[in-house]
Amino acid sequence: MNYLQIKYFFIFSISLFVLFPACNNHRIENRQINPEKYRDALININKKMVDEEDNLINQYIRHEKLTMEQTGTGLRYCILHHGKGTKASKGKIAVISYTIRLLNGDLCYSSEKEGFKEFEIGRGGVESGLEEGILLLNVGDQAKFILPSHLAYGLIGDNNKIPAKASIVYDITLEDLKGKP
Repeated sequence: MNYLQIKYFFIFSISLFVLFPACNNHRIENRQINPEKYRDALININKKMVDEEDNLINQYIRHEKLTMEQTGTGLRYCILHHGKGTKASKGKIAVISYTIRLLNGDLCYSSEKEGFKEFEIGRGGVESGLEEGILLLNVGDQAKFILPSHLAYGLIGDNNKIPAKASIVYDITLEDLKGKP
């Protein structure tokens, strides 16, 4: 675990400790936890974690000397090469070549090893940031997407190569769009 993951784990653990008293064999009667009592503290912890992740993404963008747009959800993107094909739309099957890396550069997945990824746009089953970003592309476009953790694999990661609370970088080419089978 890196420092940031340990820090998030510690904050999350403390939050759980505050919210949920230890279980024991004694019966607790008429004791209720008032979630409003902890609401502001949890909101502040979440805001701090989001701000820290946002700062890491911005550091990555500066280090890589990228010029990126940002959507309202926090997806960062830049189109590196404009294709001349059809615009992506919901209901179409997207066929993409890709690499997925962590902000530290570690390669997680690539179409060279895994094969092209195909998914129906708007149906789910892929990262929500990928769903959002693909709608910005035409067939033949090459783009870079940076997905903050809430648009990628969230609090738990993918239980394989992408750790908990990880931002990911997609280098992607929209190879083709197919009609629904």
